[in-house]
Amino acid sequence: MNDVKKLYDLWLEKTKDNPEIQNELLSVKDNDDEILDRFYKNLEFGTAGLRGVLGAGTNRMNTYTVCQATQGLADHLNSKGKGASVAIGYDSRINSDVFSAQCAEVLAANGIKVYIYPRLMPTPLLSYAVMRLKCSSGIVITASHNPSKYNGYKCYDPKGYQMTDEAALETYSFIQKVDMFEDIKRMPFDEAVEKGLIEYIPDEIVEEFYALVMQRPINPELCKESDIKIIYTPLNGTGNIPVRTILDRAGFKNVAVVKEQEMPDGTFPTCPYPNPEIKQVFECALEMTKEEKADLLLATDPDCDRVGIAVLDGGEYILLTGNDVGVLLADYMLSARKEKGTLPENSLMTKSFVSTPLINRVAAKYGCTVVDVLTGFKYVGEFIAELEKTTDDHRFIMGFEESYGYLIGTHARDKDGVAASLMISEMAAYYKNKGMSLADALDEIYKEFGYYTNDLYNFAFEGASGMIKMQEIMSGTRANPPASLAGLKVLKVHDFEASTITDTSSGEVEPIKLPESNVLAYDLPDGNFAIVRPSGTEPKIKVYITGCGKTKAESQEIAKKIGEAMKELLKIG
Repeated sequence: MNDVKKLYDLWLEKTKDNPEIQNELLSVKDNDDEILDRFYKNLEFGTAGLRGVLGAGTNRMNTYTVCQATQGLADHLNSKGKGASVAIGYDSRINSDVFSAQCAEVLAANGIKVYIYPRLMPTPLLSYAVMRLKCSSGIVITASHNPSKYNGYKCYDPKGYQMTDEAALETYSFIQKVDMFEDIKRMPFDEAVEKGLIEYIPDEIVEEFYALVMQRPINPELCKESDIKIIYTPLNGTGNIPVRTILDRAGFKNVAVVKEQEMPDGTFPTCPYPNPEIKQVFECALEMTKEEKADLLLATDPDCDRVGIAVLDGGEYILLTGNDVGVLLADYMLSARKEKGTLPENSLMTKSFVSTPLINRVAAKYGCTVVDVLTGFKYVGEFIAELEKTTDDHRFIMGFEESYGYLIGTHARDKDGVAASLMISEMAAYYKNKGMSLADALDEIYKEFGYYTNDLYNFAFEGASGMIKMQEIMSGTRANPPASLAGLKVLKVHDFEASTITDTSSGEVEPIKLPESNVLAYDLPDGNFAIVRPSGTEPKIKVYITGCGKTKAESQEIAKKIGEAMKELLKIG
Protein backbone atom coordinates (compact mmCIF):
# COMPACT_ATOMS: atom_id res chain seq x y z
CA MET A 1 0.00 0.00 0.00
CA ASN A 2 1.22 3.50 -0.79
CA ASP A 3 2.38 6.02 1.84
CA VAL A 4 -0.92 7.89 1.67
CA LYS A 5 -0.02 11.03 3.65
CA LYS A 6 3.28 11.50 1.83
CA LEU A 7 1.58 11.18 -1.57
CA TYR A 8 -1.21 13.56 -0.61
CA ASP A 9 1.32 16.23 0.41
CA LEU A 10 3.33 15.64 -2.78
CA TRP A 11 0.25 16.13 -4.93
CA LEU A 12 -0.63 19.34 -3.08
CA GLU A 13 2.84 20.65 -3.85
CA LYS A 14 3.08 19.48 -7.48
CA THR A 15 -0.40 20.44 -8.73
CA LYS A 16 -0.44 24.13 -7.75
CA ASP A 17 -0.80 25.08 -11.41
CA ASN A 18 -3.94 22.92 -11.71
CA PRO A 19 -6.76 24.71 -9.84
CA GLU A 20 -9.29 21.92 -10.34
CA ILE A 21 -7.04 19.27 -8.82
CA GLN A 22 -5.87 21.63 -6.05
CA ASN A 23 -9.40 22.52 -5.01
CA GLU A 24 -10.41 18.87 -4.93
CA LEU A 25 -7.41 17.92 -2.82
CA LEU A 26 -8.03 20.75 -0.37
CA SER A 27 -11.70 19.79 -0.10
CA VAL A 28 -10.75 16.42 1.42
CA LYS A 29 -7.81 17.53 3.61
CA ASP A 30 -9.60 16.56 6.84
CA ASN A 31 -11.23 13.41 5.47
CA ASP A 32 -8.89 10.50 6.10
CA ASP A 33 -11.13 7.97 4.36
CA GLU A 34 -11.29 10.06 1.18
CA ILE A 35 -7.53 10.59 1.14
CA LEU A 36 -6.96 6.87 1.73
CA ASP A 37 -9.22 5.87 -1.16
CA ARG A 38 -7.51 8.32 -3.53
CA PHE A 39 -3.93 7.35 -2.68
CA TYR A 40 -3.80 3.87 -1.15
CA LYS A 41 -2.84 2.42 -4.54
CA ASN A 42 -2.06 3.39 -8.11
CA LEU A 43 -4.58 2.71 -10.83
CA GLU A 44 -3.55 -0.67 -12.13
CA PHE A 45 -2.68 -1.04 -15.80
CA GLY A 46 -3.89 -4.46 -16.83
CA THR A 47 -5.37 -6.13 -19.88
CA ALA A 48 -8.30 -3.71 -19.62
CA GLY A 49 -5.87 -0.76 -19.42
CA LEU A 50 -6.84 1.79 -16.78
CA ARG A 51 -10.28 2.38 -15.33
CA GLY A 52 -11.29 4.44 -12.34
CA VAL A 53 -13.25 7.30 -10.83
CA LEU A 54 -12.44 10.74 -12.19
CA GLY A 55 -10.61 12.97 -9.74
CA ALA A 56 -7.39 13.78 -7.90
CA GLY A 57 -5.05 11.05 -6.72
CA THR A 58 -3.04 8.05 -7.82
CA ASN A 59 -6.17 5.88 -7.67
CA ARG A 60 -8.14 8.21 -9.94
CA MET A 61 -8.42 9.01 -13.64
CA ASN A 62 -6.85 12.41 -14.23
CA THR A 63 -4.32 14.13 -16.50
CA TYR A 64 -1.38 12.86 -14.43
CA THR A 65 -2.34 9.17 -14.34
CA VAL A 66 -3.37 9.21 -18.02
CA CYS A 67 -0.15 10.90 -19.14
CA GLN A 68 1.95 8.61 -16.96
CA ALA A 69 0.40 5.59 -18.67
CA THR A 70 0.96 7.14 -22.09
CA GLN A 71 4.60 8.01 -21.36
CA GLY A 72 5.11 4.40 -20.26
CA LEU A 73 3.47 3.15 -23.44
CA ALA A 74 5.71 5.48 -25.49
CA ASP A 75 8.82 4.20 -23.71
CA HIS A 76 7.70 0.63 -24.31
CA LEU A 77 7.10 1.22 -28.03
CA ASN A 78 10.36 3.14 -28.50
CA SER A 79 12.29 0.37 -26.78
CA LYS A 80 11.43 -1.79 -29.77
CA GLY A 81 12.86 0.66 -32.30
CA LYS A 82 11.88 3.76 -34.25
CA GLY A 83 8.82 4.28 -36.42
CA ALA A 84 6.07 3.48 -33.91
CA SER A 85 2.54 4.79 -34.45
CA VAL A 86 -0.62 4.84 -32.34
CA ALA A 87 -4.29 5.33 -33.23
CA ILE A 88 -6.50 7.14 -30.70
CA GLY A 89 -10.26 7.23 -30.23
CA TYR A 90 -12.56 8.49 -27.49
CA ASP A 91 -16.18 8.40 -26.38
CA SER A 92 -18.62 10.93 -24.86
CA ARG A 93 -17.53 10.64 -21.24
CA ILE A 94 -16.37 13.53 -19.10
CA ASN A 95 -12.81 14.51 -20.16
CA SER A 96 -12.57 11.80 -22.84
CA ASP A 97 -11.75 14.41 -25.48
CA VAL A 98 -9.27 16.11 -23.14
CA PHE A 99 -7.48 12.89 -22.21
CA SER A 100 -7.26 11.74 -25.83
CA ALA A 101 -5.61 15.03 -26.86
CA GLN A 102 -3.16 14.76 -23.95
CA CYS A 103 -2.27 11.21 -24.97
CA ALA A 104 -1.54 12.50 -28.48
CA GLU A 105 0.69 15.28 -27.11
CA VAL A 106 2.74 12.84 -25.01
CA LEU A 107 3.18 10.36 -27.85
CA ALA A 108 4.15 13.11 -30.31
CA ALA A 109 6.73 14.49 -27.89
CA ASN A 110 8.28 11.02 -27.84
CA GLY A 111 8.54 10.93 -31.64
CA ILE A 112 5.60 8.56 -32.11
CA LYS A 113 3.20 9.18 -34.99
CA VAL A 114 -0.40 9.66 -33.84
CA TYR A 115 -3.59 9.05 -35.81
CA ILE A 116 -6.55 10.47 -33.92
CA TYR A 117 -10.24 10.57 -34.71
CA PRO A 118 -11.44 14.19 -35.01
CA ARG A 119 -14.67 13.39 -33.15
CA LEU A 120 -15.98 10.79 -30.76
CA MET A 121 -16.14 7.33 -32.29
CA PRO A 122 -17.21 3.78 -31.28
CA THR A 123 -14.54 1.47 -29.90
CA PRO A 124 -14.77 -1.02 -32.82
CA LEU A 125 -13.79 1.82 -35.18
CA LEU A 126 -10.61 2.31 -33.15
CA SER A 127 -9.90 -1.41 -33.41
CA TYR A 128 -10.36 -1.19 -37.17
CA ALA A 129 -8.12 1.91 -37.46
CA VAL A 130 -5.25 0.17 -35.62
CA MET A 131 -5.31 -2.64 -38.19
CA ARG A 132 -6.03 -0.48 -41.23
CA LEU A 133 -3.29 2.06 -40.47
CA LYS A 134 -0.84 -0.66 -39.38
CA CYS A 135 -0.29 1.00 -36.02
CA SER A 136 1.97 -0.28 -33.27
CA SER A 137 -0.79 0.22 -30.71
CA GLY A 138 -4.07 1.98 -30.08
CA ILE A 139 -5.74 3.90 -27.27
CA VAL A 140 -9.42 4.49 -26.67
CA ILE A 141 -10.58 6.70 -23.81
CA THR A 142 -13.75 5.14 -22.39
CA ALA A 143 -15.16 3.45 -19.32
CA SER A 144 -17.61 1.47 -21.44
CA HIS A 145 -20.87 1.06 -19.46
CA ASN A 146 -19.70 2.31 -16.04
CA PRO A 147 -21.47 5.20 -14.26
CA SER A 148 -20.59 8.76 -15.28
CA LYS A 149 -18.05 9.28 -12.48
CA TYR A 150 -15.74 6.79 -14.23
CA ASN A 151 -13.45 7.02 -17.19
CA GLY A 152 -10.87 4.63 -18.60
CA TYR A 153 -8.00 3.99 -20.97
CA LYS A 154 -7.96 0.88 -23.17
CA CYS A 155 -4.74 -0.06 -24.91
CA TYR A 156 -4.50 -2.15 -28.06
CA ASP A 157 -2.24 -4.71 -29.69
CA PRO A 158 -1.03 -4.04 -33.26
CA LYS A 159 -3.49 -6.70 -34.46
CA GLY A 160 -6.44 -4.64 -33.23
CA TYR A 161 -7.45 -6.34 -30.01
CA GLN A 162 -6.86 -5.11 -26.47
CA MET A 163 -3.49 -6.00 -25.02
CA THR A 164 -3.32 -9.46 -23.55
CA ASP A 165 -1.56 -10.30 -20.29
CA GLU A 166 2.06 -10.48 -21.45
CA ALA A 167 1.98 -7.20 -23.42
CA ALA A 168 0.12 -5.41 -20.64
CA LEU A 169 2.65 -6.54 -18.02
CA GLU A 170 5.54 -5.45 -20.21
CA THR A 171 3.92 -2.03 -20.78
CA TYR A 172 3.14 -1.70 -17.07
CA SER A 173 6.79 -2.29 -16.22
CA PHE A 174 7.63 0.85 -18.21
CA ILE A 175 4.75 2.83 -16.69
CA GLN A 176 5.97 2.09 -13.17
CA LYS A 177 9.30 3.75 -13.96
CA VAL A 178 7.63 7.05 -14.96
CA ASP A 179 7.46 9.87 -12.40
CA MET A 180 4.16 11.48 -13.31
CA PHE A 181 5.37 14.94 -12.27
CA GLU A 182 8.91 14.86 -13.67
CA ASP A 183 9.27 12.43 -16.57
CA ILE A 184 6.36 13.15 -18.90
CA LYS A 185 7.17 14.76 -22.24
CA ARG A 186 4.52 16.94 -23.91
CA MET A 187 4.34 18.69 -27.28
CA PRO A 188 1.54 21.23 -27.86
CA PHE A 189 -1.18 19.62 -29.97
CA ASP A 190 -1.17 22.26 -32.74
CA GLU A 191 2.62 22.14 -33.00
CA ALA A 192 2.53 18.36 -33.34
CA VAL A 193 -0.10 18.67 -36.09
CA GLU A 194 2.09 21.17 -37.96
CA LYS A 195 5.09 18.83 -37.68
CA GLY A 196 3.07 15.91 -39.01
CA LEU A 197 3.35 13.97 -35.76
CA ILE A 198 -0.42 14.14 -35.19
CA GLU A 199 -2.76 13.39 -38.07
CA TYR A 200 -6.54 13.22 -38.02
CA ILE A 201 -8.03 9.91 -39.16
CA PRO A 202 -9.93 10.70 -42.37
CA ASP A 203 -13.59 9.92 -43.01
CA GLU A 204 -12.48 7.40 -45.63
CA ILE A 205 -11.51 5.05 -42.78
CA VAL A 206 -15.00 5.34 -41.31
CA GLU A 207 -16.55 4.68 -44.73
CA GLU A 208 -14.38 1.59 -45.16
CA PHE A 209 -15.62 0.32 -41.81
CA TYR A 210 -19.22 0.95 -42.84
CA ALA A 211 -18.63 -0.92 -46.10
CA LEU A 212 -17.30 -3.95 -44.21
CA VAL A 213 -20.25 -3.92 -41.81
CA MET A 214 -22.61 -3.76 -44.79
CA GLN A 215 -21.19 -7.11 -45.93
CA ARG A 216 -22.62 -8.79 -42.82
CA PRO A 217 -26.34 -9.15 -43.77
CA ILE A 218 -27.30 -12.67 -44.82
CA ASN A 219 -30.77 -11.72 -46.10
CA PRO A 220 -30.27 -8.11 -47.24
CA GLU A 221 -33.54 -8.12 -49.16
CA LEU A 222 -35.41 -8.59 -45.87
CA CYS A 223 -33.84 -5.42 -44.48
CA LYS A 224 -35.05 -3.39 -47.45
CA GLU A 225 -38.55 -4.88 -47.53
CA SER A 226 -39.35 -5.11 -43.83
CA ASP A 227 -41.76 -2.74 -42.11
CA ILE A 228 -40.20 -3.53 -38.75
CA LYS A 229 -40.29 -0.57 -36.34
CA ILE A 230 -37.15 0.03 -34.28
CA ILE A 231 -36.57 2.44 -31.40
CA TYR A 232 -32.87 3.08 -30.87
CA THR A 233 -30.99 4.77 -28.05
CA PRO A 234 -27.24 5.47 -28.12
CA LEU A 235 -27.41 6.30 -24.39
CA ASN A 236 -25.76 9.69 -25.01
CA GLY A 237 -22.74 7.92 -26.47
CA THR A 238 -20.89 7.25 -29.70
CA GLY A 239 -23.35 4.97 -31.48
CA ASN A 240 -25.80 7.64 -32.62
CA ILE A 241 -24.41 8.37 -36.09
CA PRO A 242 -22.81 4.99 -36.96
CA VAL A 243 -25.73 2.78 -35.91
CA ARG A 244 -28.37 4.98 -37.54
CA THR A 245 -26.25 5.27 -40.69
CA ILE A 246 -25.87 1.50 -40.99
CA LEU A 247 -29.55 0.78 -40.33
CA ASP A 248 -30.53 3.36 -42.93
CA ARG A 249 -28.15 1.99 -45.54
CA ALA A 250 -29.40 -1.51 -44.90
CA GLY A 251 -32.93 -0.36 -45.68
CA PHE A 252 -34.54 0.01 -42.24
CA LYS A 253 -36.56 3.20 -42.67
CA ASN A 254 -38.80 2.96 -39.64
CA VAL A 255 -36.18 3.83 -37.01
CA ALA A 256 -36.87 6.31 -34.22
CA VAL A 257 -34.23 7.61 -31.82
CA VAL A 258 -34.74 8.42 -28.14
CA LYS A 259 -34.33 12.20 -28.14
CA GLU A 260 -33.35 12.49 -24.46
CA GLN A 261 -30.45 10.09 -25.06
CA GLU A 262 -29.50 11.08 -28.61
CA MET A 263 -26.72 13.62 -28.17
CA PRO A 264 -23.34 12.97 -26.51
CA ASP A 265 -23.44 13.75 -22.79
CA GLY A 266 -21.00 12.26 -20.28
CA THR A 267 -23.32 12.92 -17.35
CA PHE A 268 -25.90 10.51 -18.79
CA PRO A 269 -28.79 12.53 -17.34
CA THR A 270 -31.54 9.96 -17.95
CA CYS A 271 -29.47 6.80 -17.45
CA PRO A 272 -26.87 7.30 -14.69
CA TYR A 273 -25.71 3.72 -15.17
CA PRO A 274 -25.56 3.48 -18.99
CA ASN A 275 -25.46 -0.30 -19.15
CA PRO A 276 -27.71 -2.08 -21.70
CA GLU A 277 -27.98 -4.98 -19.26
CA ILE A 278 -30.38 -3.07 -17.01
CA LYS A 279 -33.99 -2.17 -17.68
CA GLN A 280 -33.62 1.44 -16.51
CA VAL A 281 -31.77 2.46 -19.68
CA PHE A 282 -34.86 1.52 -21.69
CA GLU A 283 -37.30 3.68 -19.70
CA CYS A 284 -37.31 6.54 -22.22
CA ALA A 285 -37.66 4.11 -25.13
CA LEU A 286 -40.50 2.33 -23.35
CA GLU A 287 -42.24 5.66 -22.84
CA MET A 288 -42.14 6.17 -26.61
CA THR A 289 -43.91 2.85 -27.17
CA LYS A 290 -47.02 4.22 -25.45
CA GLU A 291 -47.64 6.25 -28.59
CA GLU A 292 -46.81 3.46 -31.03
CA LYS A 293 -45.56 -0.06 -30.40
CA ALA A 294 -42.15 -0.96 -31.78
CA ASP A 295 -40.96 -4.42 -32.73
CA LEU A 296 -37.46 -3.90 -31.35
CA LEU A 297 -35.80 -1.60 -28.81
CA LEU A 298 -32.03 -1.26 -29.28
CA ALA A 299 -29.55 0.30 -26.85
CA THR A 300 -25.80 0.65 -27.32
CA ASP A 301 -23.51 1.62 -24.45
CA PRO A 302 -21.46 4.86 -24.54
CA ASP A 303 -18.55 3.46 -26.57
CA CYS A 304 -20.91 1.35 -28.70
CA ASP A 305 -19.19 -1.97 -28.24
CA ARG A 306 -22.16 -3.54 -26.45
CA VAL A 307 -25.80 -3.73 -27.43
CA GLY A 308 -28.90 -4.71 -25.48
CA ILE A 309 -32.45 -5.25 -26.71
CA ALA A 310 -36.04 -5.38 -25.52
CA VAL A 311 -38.75 -7.15 -27.52
CA LEU A 312 -42.49 -7.64 -27.41
CA ASP A 313 -43.69 -10.78 -25.68
CA GLY A 314 -47.43 -11.15 -25.26
CA GLY A 315 -48.00 -7.42 -25.58
CA GLU A 316 -45.31 -6.50 -23.01
CA TYR A 317 -41.65 -5.64 -23.51
CA ILE A 318 -39.06 -7.95 -22.03
CA LEU A 319 -35.30 -7.52 -21.90
CA LEU A 320 -33.33 -10.36 -23.44
CA THR A 321 -30.08 -11.26 -21.75
CA GLY A 322 -26.73 -11.26 -23.48
CA ASN A 323 -26.91 -15.05 -23.47
CA ASP A 324 -30.39 -14.98 -25.04
CA VAL A 325 -29.22 -12.74 -27.87
CA GLY A 326 -26.02 -14.74 -28.42
CA VAL A 327 -28.01 -17.96 -28.80
CA LEU A 328 -30.55 -16.28 -31.12
CA LEU A 329 -27.80 -14.83 -33.31
CA ALA A 330 -25.99 -18.16 -33.50
CA ASP A 331 -29.14 -20.03 -34.49
CA TYR A 332 -30.24 -17.40 -37.03
CA MET A 333 -26.87 -16.90 -38.72
CA LEU A 334 -26.04 -20.59 -38.93
CA SER A 335 -29.46 -21.60 -40.23
CA ALA A 336 -29.68 -18.68 -42.68
CA ARG A 337 -26.19 -19.25 -44.06
CA LYS A 338 -26.86 -22.97 -44.39
CA GLU A 339 -30.03 -22.18 -46.31
CA LYS A 340 -28.13 -19.75 -48.56
CA GLY A 341 -25.28 -22.20 -49.07
CA THR A 342 -22.73 -19.77 -47.57
CA LEU A 343 -21.98 -21.65 -44.34
CA PRO A 344 -18.32 -22.74 -44.48
CA GLU A 345 -17.33 -26.27 -43.60
CA ASN A 346 -15.93 -26.57 -40.07
CA SER A 347 -17.36 -23.17 -39.13
CA LEU A 348 -16.27 -21.66 -35.82
CA MET A 349 -17.66 -19.50 -33.06
CA THR A 350 -16.07 -18.31 -29.83
CA LYS A 351 -17.62 -17.48 -26.49
CA SER A 352 -16.34 -16.52 -23.07
CA PHE A 353 -16.33 -19.59 -20.84
CA VAL A 354 -18.85 -17.96 -18.48
CA SER A 355 -21.42 -17.66 -21.28
CA THR A 356 -24.26 -20.11 -21.81
CA PRO A 357 -23.43 -23.65 -22.93
CA LEU A 358 -26.72 -23.69 -24.83
CA ILE A 359 -24.91 -22.06 -27.76
CA ASN A 360 -22.71 -25.17 -28.04
CA ARG A 361 -25.77 -27.35 -28.57
CA VAL A 362 -27.27 -24.95 -31.11
CA ALA A 363 -24.00 -24.70 -33.03
CA ALA A 364 -23.49 -28.48 -33.08
CA LYS A 365 -26.78 -28.84 -34.95
CA TYR A 366 -25.15 -27.04 -37.89
CA GLY A 367 -21.72 -28.65 -37.59
CA CYS A 368 -20.21 -25.52 -36.04
CA THR A 369 -17.56 -25.74 -33.33
CA VAL A 370 -17.68 -23.37 -30.35
CA VAL A 371 -14.32 -22.49 -28.77
CA ASP A 372 -14.28 -21.24 -25.17
CA VAL A 373 -11.95 -18.37 -24.26
CA LEU A 374 -11.31 -16.47 -21.04
CA THR A 375 -13.53 -13.53 -20.16
CA GLY A 376 -12.36 -10.45 -22.07
CA PHE A 377 -12.96 -9.85 -25.76
CA LYS A 378 -9.24 -9.55 -26.39
CA TYR A 379 -9.14 -13.34 -26.36
CA VAL A 380 -11.70 -13.44 -29.17
CA GLY A 381 -9.57 -10.98 -31.15
CA GLU A 382 -6.46 -13.02 -30.47
CA PHE A 383 -8.26 -16.16 -31.65
CA ILE A 384 -9.20 -14.49 -34.96
CA ALA A 385 -5.64 -13.25 -35.46
CA GLU A 386 -4.35 -16.82 -35.05
CA LEU A 387 -6.93 -18.04 -37.57
CA GLU A 388 -5.72 -15.45 -40.06
CA LYS A 389 -2.25 -16.96 -39.99
CA THR A 390 -3.67 -20.15 -41.45
CA THR A 391 -6.14 -18.33 -43.76
CA ASP A 392 -8.94 -20.01 -41.82
CA ASP A 393 -10.57 -16.77 -40.67
CA HIS A 394 -13.35 -17.26 -43.28
CA ARG A 395 -14.64 -20.01 -40.97
CA PHE A 396 -15.31 -17.53 -38.18
CA ILE A 397 -19.00 -16.69 -37.75
CA MET A 398 -19.28 -14.86 -34.44
CA GLY A 399 -17.63 -14.18 -31.12
CA PHE A 400 -19.76 -13.42 -28.09
CA GLU A 401 -19.77 -12.92 -24.36
CA GLU A 402 -22.76 -12.87 -22.04
CA SER A 403 -22.15 -9.23 -21.10
CA TYR A 404 -23.81 -8.08 -24.35
CA GLY A 405 -20.71 -8.19 -26.53
CA TYR A 406 -20.84 -9.56 -30.08
CA LEU A 407 -18.49 -9.53 -33.05
CA ILE A 408 -20.11 -10.55 -36.32
CA GLY A 409 -17.31 -11.33 -38.80
CA THR A 410 -13.64 -10.39 -38.69
CA HIS A 411 -13.59 -6.69 -39.66
CA ALA A 412 -12.71 -5.70 -36.07
CA ARG A 413 -10.98 -7.35 -33.14
CA ASP A 414 -13.27 -6.05 -30.40
CA LYS A 415 -16.95 -6.14 -29.59
CA ASP A 416 -18.93 -4.25 -32.23
CA GLY A 417 -22.29 -2.74 -31.33
CA VAL A 418 -22.65 -1.31 -34.85
CA ALA A 419 -22.55 -4.61 -36.74
CA ALA A 420 -24.44 -6.38 -33.94
CA SER A 421 -27.26 -3.82 -34.13
CA LEU A 422 -27.56 -4.49 -37.84
CA MET A 423 -27.61 -8.28 -37.49
CA ILE A 424 -30.10 -8.17 -34.61
CA SER A 425 -32.37 -5.93 -36.70
CA GLU A 426 -32.13 -8.27 -39.68
CA MET A 427 -32.90 -11.22 -37.43
CA ALA A 428 -35.95 -9.45 -35.99
CA ALA A 429 -37.15 -8.65 -39.52
CA TYR A 430 -36.70 -12.30 -40.53
CA TYR A 431 -38.84 -13.58 -37.68
CA LYS A 432 -41.46 -10.87 -38.12
CA ASN A 433 -41.78 -12.00 -41.72
CA LYS A 434 -42.63 -15.44 -40.29
CA GLY A 435 -45.14 -13.94 -37.86
CA MET A 436 -42.84 -14.40 -34.87
CA SER A 437 -41.11 -12.15 -32.37
CA LEU A 438 -37.57 -12.74 -31.10
CA ALA A 439 -39.15 -13.97 -27.86
CA ASP A 440 -41.07 -16.57 -29.88
CA ALA A 441 -37.89 -17.62 -31.68
CA LEU A 442 -36.03 -18.04 -28.38
CA ASP A 443 -38.86 -20.14 -26.99
CA GLU A 444 -38.62 -22.44 -30.02
CA ILE A 445 -34.92 -22.97 -29.28
CA TYR A 446 -35.70 -23.80 -25.65
CA LYS A 447 -38.38 -26.29 -26.68
CA GLU A 448 -35.82 -28.06 -28.84
CA PHE A 449 -32.81 -28.05 -26.51
CA GLY A 450 -34.22 -27.55 -23.02
CA TYR A 451 -34.55 -24.44 -20.88
CA TYR A 452 -31.48 -22.60 -19.64
CA THR A 453 -31.68 -19.85 -17.05
CA ASN A 454 -28.48 -17.83 -16.86
CA ASP A 455 -28.27 -15.48 -13.88
CA LEU A 456 -25.54 -13.00 -13.00
CA TYR A 457 -25.01 -11.66 -9.49
CA ASN A 458 -22.86 -8.56 -8.95
CA PHE A 459 -21.53 -7.76 -5.47
CA ALA A 460 -19.84 -4.37 -5.09
CA PHE A 461 -16.80 -3.76 -2.85
CA GLU A 462 -15.80 -0.10 -2.91
CA GLY A 463 -12.54 1.42 -1.72
CA ALA A 464 -9.44 0.01 -0.08
CA SER A 465 -11.36 -2.14 2.40
CA GLY A 466 -13.47 -3.54 -0.43
CA MET A 467 -10.40 -4.66 -2.36
CA ILE A 468 -9.11 -6.53 0.69
CA LYS A 469 -12.51 -8.14 1.25
CA MET A 470 -12.67 -9.38 -2.36
CA GLN A 471 -9.24 -10.98 -2.01
CA GLU A 472 -10.28 -12.66 1.25
CA ILE A 473 -13.45 -14.06 -0.30
CA MET A 474 -11.65 -15.54 -3.29
CA SER A 475 -8.76 -17.02 -1.28
CA GLY A 476 -11.11 -18.42 1.38
CA THR A 477 -13.40 -20.03 -1.21
CA ARG A 478 -10.43 -21.45 -3.09
CA ALA A 479 -9.09 -23.04 0.10
CA ASN A 480 -12.47 -24.57 1.03
CA PRO A 481 -14.26 -25.87 -2.09
CA PRO A 482 -17.89 -26.90 -1.57
CA ALA A 483 -18.96 -30.56 -1.75
CA SER A 484 -22.44 -29.56 -2.93
CA LEU A 485 -24.51 -26.52 -3.91
CA ALA A 486 -28.28 -26.33 -3.46
CA GLY A 487 -28.33 -30.06 -2.75
CA LEU A 488 -26.49 -30.81 -6.01
CA LYS A 489 -23.17 -32.62 -5.80
CA VAL A 490 -20.17 -30.65 -7.08
CA LEU A 491 -18.78 -32.95 -9.76
CA LYS A 492 -15.70 -30.94 -10.71
CA VAL A 493 -13.88 -27.90 -9.36
CA HIS A 494 -12.16 -25.68 -11.93
CA ASP A 495 -9.46 -23.46 -10.41
CA PHE A 496 -8.22 -21.21 -13.21
CA GLU A 497 -5.54 -19.67 -11.00
CA ALA A 498 -4.00 -23.08 -10.36
CA SER A 499 -4.89 -24.20 -13.93
CA THR A 500 -6.48 -27.40 -12.58
CA ILE A 501 -9.77 -29.29 -12.89
CA THR A 502 -10.35 -31.64 -9.97
CA ASP A 503 -12.82 -34.54 -10.18
CA THR A 504 -14.36 -34.63 -6.70
CA SER A 505 -15.22 -38.34 -6.89
CA SER A 506 -11.91 -39.75 -8.09
CA GLY A 507 -9.61 -36.95 -7.01
CA GLU A 508 -8.07 -36.96 -10.47
CA VAL A 509 -6.64 -33.64 -11.62
CA GLU A 510 -6.36 -32.45 -15.22
CA PRO A 511 -4.92 -29.19 -16.58
CA ILE A 512 -6.96 -26.22 -17.78
CA LYS A 513 -5.91 -25.23 -21.29
CA LEU A 514 -6.48 -21.51 -20.76
CA PRO A 515 -4.25 -18.76 -19.29
CA GLU A 516 -4.23 -18.37 -15.50
CA SER A 517 -7.07 -16.26 -14.11
CA ASN A 518 -8.59 -15.65 -10.67
CA VAL A 519 -11.70 -17.73 -11.35
CA LEU A 520 -13.41 -20.67 -9.63
CA ALA A 521 -16.05 -22.81 -11.36
CA TYR A 522 -18.19 -25.70 -10.15
CA ASP A 523 -19.74 -28.34 -12.43
CA LEU A 524 -23.04 -29.71 -11.14
CA PRO A 525 -25.26 -32.54 -12.47
CA ASP A 526 -27.44 -32.14 -15.60
CA GLY A 527 -25.47 -29.24 -17.07
CA ASN A 528 -25.93 -26.87 -14.10
CA PHE A 529 -22.94 -24.86 -12.98
CA ALA A 530 -21.67 -21.85 -11.03
CA ILE A 531 -18.68 -19.57 -11.62
CA VAL A 532 -17.21 -16.84 -9.41
CA ARG A 533 -14.61 -14.25 -10.35
CA PRO A 534 -13.62 -10.66 -9.49
CA SER A 535 -14.44 -8.17 -12.24
CA GLY A 536 -11.47 -6.96 -14.25
CA THR A 537 -12.90 -3.45 -14.66
CA GLU A 538 -15.01 -2.71 -11.58
CA PRO A 539 -14.73 -3.30 -7.80
CA LYS A 540 -17.11 -6.25 -7.94
CA ILE A 541 -17.27 -9.98 -7.51
CA LYS A 542 -19.36 -11.63 -10.22
CA VAL A 543 -21.20 -14.92 -9.84
CA TYR A 544 -22.52 -16.68 -12.95
CA ILE A 545 -25.24 -19.29 -12.59
CA THR A 546 -26.73 -21.68 -15.13
CA GLY A 547 -29.83 -23.66 -14.22
CA CYS A 548 -31.15 -26.28 -16.65
CA GLY A 549 -34.65 -27.77 -16.71
CA LYS A 550 -37.37 -29.29 -18.83
CA THR A 551 -39.50 -26.17 -18.34
CA LYS A 552 -38.72 -22.48 -17.92
CA ALA A 553 -40.04 -22.50 -14.37
CA GLU A 554 -37.91 -25.51 -13.46
CA SER A 555 -34.72 -23.97 -14.84
CA GLN A 556 -35.45 -20.67 -13.03
CA GLU A 557 -36.04 -22.47 -9.73
CA ILE A 558 -32.81 -24.46 -10.02
CA ALA A 559 -30.84 -21.33 -10.93
CA LYS A 560 -32.33 -19.46 -7.98
CA LYS A 561 -31.36 -22.22 -5.54
CA ILE A 562 -27.81 -22.40 -6.89
CA GLY A 563 -27.55 -18.60 -6.63
CA GLU A 564 -28.64 -18.64 -2.99
CA ALA A 565 -26.16 -21.43 -2.27
CA MET A 566 -23.35 -19.41 -3.82
CA LYS A 567 -24.23 -16.37 -1.70
CA GLU A 568 -24.04 -18.59 1.38
CA LEU A 569 -20.75 -20.09 0.25
CA LEU A 570 -19.19 -16.67 -0.37
CA LYS A 571 -20.88 -15.15 2.70
CA ILE A 572 -22.13 -12.17 0.69
CA GLY A 573 -25.43 -10.81 -0.58
